[in-house]
Amino acid sequence: MITHHQFARTWGIPNLSVFCVKVETYLRMNKLPHKIAETLPLKGPRGKLPYIEDDGRKLSDSRLILNYLRATYGDSDQEFLSPEQKSIATAYQRLLEEHLYWVDMITRWNYTEENWQIIKQAIFGGLPPIARDLAATIYRVKIKSQIKGHGIGRLTYEEIFELGKEDIDSLAKFLGNKPYFMGKQPSTLDASAYGVLVNILGSPFKSPLKTHALTKQNLIDYCERVQTGYFPELPWVAVKDGS
Repeated sequence: MITHHQFARTWGIPNLSVFCVKVETYLRMNKLPHKIAETLPLKGPRGKLPYIEDDGRKLSDSRLILNYLRATYGDSDQEFLSPEQKSIATAYQRLLEEHLYWVDMITRWNYTEENWQIIKQAIFGGLPPIARDLAATIYRVKIKSQIKGHGIGRLTYEEIFELGKEDIDSLAKFLGNKPYFMGKQPSTLDASAYGVLVNILGSPFKSPLKTHALTKQNLIDYCERVQTGYFPELPWVAVKDGS
């Protein structure tokens, strides 16, 4: 039995972590037996979440986790994606995880004090007050350093959100009227896409990025489709204005 370690559920979406959602969605899409263990990042092998335990092994980093799951239990994408489609899916996965993800991180950790208090309470709210404030401050410094190191954190908010809007536009155009990003069947790309998009559209943060995403009805419908299909225990709640 695979054990998937992740943050506690919150906000009516599977997880506040894009990558925890990605791994759990992949497990559910591929009908891999698993159980959920709620924990904090410091307990992970790399000091991050998610991580899994399977057959005595601990694996972290969602990319390596999915590579392991594909190698061990089979690759469902192999059945219906052509080599060209796999290349396109990989490119969009990079857009989601290596660019749009960081725009959303700025929304949470840098953009406004209101947003910071929301993420602080969600992650550290269960700790005693002194430990909560200390852990949150240390973790925020670490995250902000990562955002700056990525490069996007060196831009102005206006520049950052314009780039994020370009990502949203590209995703909405590529999805079009398809039920899933690569067609009629879900693929690994959908695990990534849903993880990122549901955290933009379904979380309580306010930002120009969310406001723009809310203009893309097909992305909203997509998140509802994936959540009701693979997380039926979490009723879809209409997203709120992001302004």
